[in-house]
Amino acid sequence: MKSHHSAENRLKLLRVARKSLENYLEDVKRTEFTTETPELQTKRAVFVTLRKRDSGDLRGCIGQSEPRYPLIEAVSRTAISAAVDDSRFPQVKLNELANLLIEINVLTPMFVITPDNVVVGKHGLLLSKGSCRGLFLPEVAVSRGWDRLTFLDELCRKADLPRGSWRDADAELQAFESESWEEIENAL
Repeated sequence: MKSHHSAENRLKLLRVARKSLENYLEDVKRTEFTTETPELQTKRAVFVTLRKRDSGDLRGCIGQSEPRYPLIEAVSRTAISAAVDDSRFPQVKLNELANLLIEINVLTPMFVITPDNVVVGKHGLLLSKGSCRGLFLPEVAVSRGWDRLTFLDELCRKADLPRGSWRDADAELQAFESESWEEIENAL
């Protein structure tokens, strides 16, 4: 996806995420960030991923599929959630933070897509059926070597649905694209 955020704003958002984590993990305080930059004031859906510097292993990933907050605030809130609310992992501790790299994904608005039009590596997907929902960012299918059908079936598993449930008439498949960037070792 074409970059919509300048290098300066990408760096600023990475710094916002890291500072938010530092302040929250140290004092359980949320930091208020303000900006005059219009693109950072726009409400956007965001995911933040935390990975271990030494191994690249996932340490937390949380996001919102719908825009709720201005981008700068969404990054701050989501970074904290990735550290303390991802039920797959124990909460991140302050002494771990120096060993974590931050990745930010800013999502485009969701749109309905047919399974035949899904492009692996371009589209992230959200599958909804009844109360079950599952979401994968675009890079997940690529990093795991999935083809389109495997991507759709794994999305069903993530939503706690049987494989192939994406074919059901009451299943809703939505797609989005994502602009992502991450910290570079020792860059911040």
